[in-house]
Amino acid sequence: MRFRESRTARSSGLARAIVVTLSTLVFVNGCRTAPPRPESAAPALTSPLLYHDARPLTFAGRRTGEGYFSADGRQLVFQSEREPGNPFYQIYRMRFATGETTRVSPGIGRATCGFFHPDGRRILFASTHEDPDAELAQAIELEQREKGETHRYSWDFDPHYDLYLAEPDGRWTALAKAEGYDAEGSISPDGRLVVFASNRHAYHDALSAADRDRLASEPAFFVDLHLLELATGRVRQLTTARGYDGGPFFSADGRRIVFRRFSEDGARAEILTIDVDGENERTLTQLGAMSWAPYFHPSGDYVIFATNRHGFDNFELYLVDADGARAPVRVTDRPGFDGLPVFSPAGDLLVWTSNRTAGKKGQLFRADWDDAAARAALGLPPRATDPATSQSSSAATARADAPTAAPLPLAASEPGIRANDFRNHVAALTDPRTEGRGTRSPGERLAADYVARTMGAIGLEPAGERGTFRHPFEYSAGIALGPDNRLAAQAEAPLALDVDWRPLAFSKSGELPEAPVVFAGYGLVAPAEGAFAAVDEYAGLDVAGRWVMVLRDLPTELEPAGRQALQRYASLRHKAMIARDRGAVGILFVNGPRSGFREPMAALRSDAAFAGSGLAVLALRDAVADRWLAASGRTLAALQQRIDESWAAASKKADGEPARFELPTLRVAARVDLETLRSESANVVGRLQVGAKPSAQTIVLGAHLDHLGRGEGSGSLATAEEAGQIHFGADDNASGVAVLLEIAESLAARRSAGEDLGRRDFVFAAWSGEELGLLGSDRWVDEHVNPHTHDTGPVAYLNFDMVGRLDEELVLHGAGSSPEWAAQIERAALPGKLALALNDDAYLPTDSTSFYTRGLPILSAFTGIHPEYHTPRDRPELLDAEGAAEIAGLFARLAVELSRAEAPPEFVAQPLPANQPNRGGLRVFLGTIPDYSETDVRGVLLSGVSPGGPADAAGLQRGDTIVEVDGQPIENLYDFTYALEALRVDVTARITVLRDGEPRVYEVVPRSRD
Repeated sequence: MRFRESRTARSSGLARAIVVTLSTLVFVNGCRTAPPRPESAAPALTSPLLYHDARPLTFAGRRTGEGYFSADGRQLVFQSEREPGNPFYQIYRMRFATGETTRVSPGIGRATCGFFHPDGRRILFASTHEDPDAELAQAIELEQREKGETHRYSWDFDPHYDLYLAEPDGRWTALAKAEGYDAEGSISPDGRLVVFASNRHAYHDALSAADRDRLASEPAFFVDLHLLELATGRVRQLTTARGYDGGPFFSADGRRIVFRRFSEDGARAEILTIDVDGENERTLTQLGAMSWAPYFHPSGDYVIFATNRHGFDNFELYLVDADGARAPVRVTDRPGFDGLPVFSPAGDLLVWTSNRTAGKKGQLFRADWDDAAARAALGLPPRATDPATSQSSSAATARADAPTAAPLPLAASEPGIRANDFRNHVAALTDPRTEGRGTRSPGERLAADYVARTMGAIGLEPAGERGTFRHPFEYSAGIALGPDNRLAAQAEAPLALDVDWRPLAFSKSGELPEAPVVFAGYGLVAPAEGAFAAVDEYAGLDVAGRWVMVLRDLPTELEPAGRQALQRYASLRHKAMIARDRGAVGILFVNGPRSGFREPMAALRSDAAFAGSGLAVLALRDAVADRWLAASGRTLAALQQRIDESWAAASKKADGEPARFELPTLRVAARVDLETLRSESANVVGRLQVGAKPSAQTIVLGAHLDHLGRGEGSGSLATAEEAGQIHFGADDNASGVAVLLEIAESLAARRSAGEDLGRRDFVFAAWSGEELGLLGSDRWVDEHVNPHTHDTGPVAYLNFDMVGRLDEELVLHGAGSSPEWAAQIERAALPGKLALALNDDAYLPTDSTSFYTRGLPILSAFTGIHPEYHTPRDRPELLDAEGAAEIAGLFARLAVELSRAEAPPEFVAQPLPANQPNRGGLRVFLGTIPDYSETDVRGVLLSGVSPGGPADAAGLQRGDTIVEVDGQPIENLYDFTYALEALRVDVTARITVLRDGEPRVYEVVPRSRD
């Protein structure tokens, strides 16, 4: 957590809470050592299980702490109060071979947080030596000590703290100096990046009056993580949460950063990790105490940290696995302070700061580290033989093809379809080691390995590439910011990337020379529709060769019917297309203070299609837009208000304030540098041959294997308290894969027994990438289905997606995709006990759509949505194994009937459902969970509501049927989704439901999804 001593006595708010909590600790200028305590004999060391032969490493100085190894393990950099005439910490280098210790910081002022560059010659540190009053502060402190005065330490995060690199020749190079506190730095293993803690952004952000006051009294509150590129000097902000983020360190592979985050009141801190690109933030601890000073083991498999969970001033060392999936494990057990732990590069030594000295003064200690015992205590598999190749599951996501943990044991099973076998498969697929089976993650690979080995044990033949069950596919995993992004108005310094502006994922890359800026309202262009006249906010405005600044979304005062009419024209992509077609060089999206967005700018990954748009597409912070508008005598708030009010009845603009104008004298230039991230995942595919040779035609059965990991993407419906937890995906879709495996085992056993299974082989597929957009099934279909003829290859597809929560009936979607389905389902269902509901719709948000859109009849089994959907609460114990076994039996019979049929089922093409809205532009969030299995009721039956969501807060509940939204009748799900487009964020909507046959009206306040 790296605090520092204050030269003042300020300690209000967050700072006071930190001071009170840590009042017994004397910290090292931003780092942490132990407090003075009464003299006594040194306590005997405990007999730890995880470390051995603990002994002091340093003895000199009034206090010493926070040591870090060089990359080769031959040196240590630390901070110590031992400089004559200076009562504050300075940075020192220790060479283990000779014991030589030399100072590397200037010796003036305060210095803290030393860290080796990978070259072992340069050292990063933070210092106040350029503060004109640095030596005065030293004199005052020494005078107080001479008088015997003591004082409590507080931390005001001196804005004179800056980062420096100590060069081999004794010089100190300043790094990215800016107003504000810059410290707590560490360098990436490749030497390219520095991650550090800073509140620099607070000094140029447009803060509220309350935040300005808070910055003056509690600058710690605004400290966040930042990344510095050493080669270019560019800095970008990595975290933005309110409260103090600090103490960051890279994992050994440089892909993850571990840090600690204080609660807003400063009373608690927890350990988190985050990707270097700012994605996949994950909470590792939830101890409700002061947990801090985290550091990765070089394997990347676990983190060591300090916490005072056992007492106010009793800090102990703890371990937690790198994914936070297991309970933390205690390392030390003694009164007093043990903290700031670090591992040697080989992972066999531990160095930490402790006050286990005779005088209770903080010094560095070292001990031998027992990695094997630590792994056993954490329940982790043994470390790989080559430490350089051993990585945590989160850090290795992008590279490894093989599972990173020991293979999941195959479940014991019996021939035929058994409920207990279903349970065993689900248990394996939801094992915490599978980490929620995020696409392309080590956890998904672990689950895929289990499925492949199970298919082989069943007797299926590999149907992937090169004689394996693995069918790999490459896909676009996203867009990342490149190293050369710039935006600046003439005569102004470049704006801060990701703070003031950012390019969007579909922006054109390249250099954009200086050009004027015009404002075009909301940038809407739409044809006449029904009672609404055509709209063209570009009318009379020449945008060729210019930047266009537009507001996001739709006017806030637009009537509901107008919102519905214009919603499809309000997407970022559509507005960008309009600007491009009119010759603009780029478009600048601003939120507008009235629009109710949660985030200050549109996100980089603004849509799932990574195709470009042909012009620069940038998001701009409102404060920057206001600065640029000032020359025209306007503010964004006033401008948006006038425009919104003029749209109150979807009419033309009001008189007076123009909605379209050029910003006088302003010229803007930019460079956009975006990188497309390519990734690879794999389906698992096996084949059951029914005859003497492979058949020309096949029946395909499939279920998606992937899920949401820890909910890092946009699909999670976890509550705030559940954020970062494993999304087990028991129903979605371990249940579908388990049913798939049971059908395969049953048919394989019947073939082995000599039964005639028909004329068409069966292909069984566990798909990857479904949660990201049907990626795996779509690629497989591209390679194996001829859309023009089905004389060879697949002739029908049977899908299993969420089939583990059978309540009253099983829904079979796609029944209208073939005229034969009804009769075949009738025959297959007769021996079983299932109540079935047939739904004709074949356009579904699941893998069956990949097949249907290529001309194949499909059936997709579904037992219904539930409140646990896409949350960590979707767990195995909630599944109905007996019901799943019944479903497997039904589809085994149906598959054999399809195989035995003389001709394959006929395909029926369906039009897209009428009034199908564009969900991509839907902003409002209600938290309602429709019951998709109920297709024969008027309205939308709710199978639940999201806990804490707007619907829950208003009183809606499971079993309610929504029949009206703001006066608009709701007949079906499409009506409901269309009605949502008319709702506005934070504006009360009246929703009528039927409960026990009686109408009830509830007032619901929608929230923003953005």
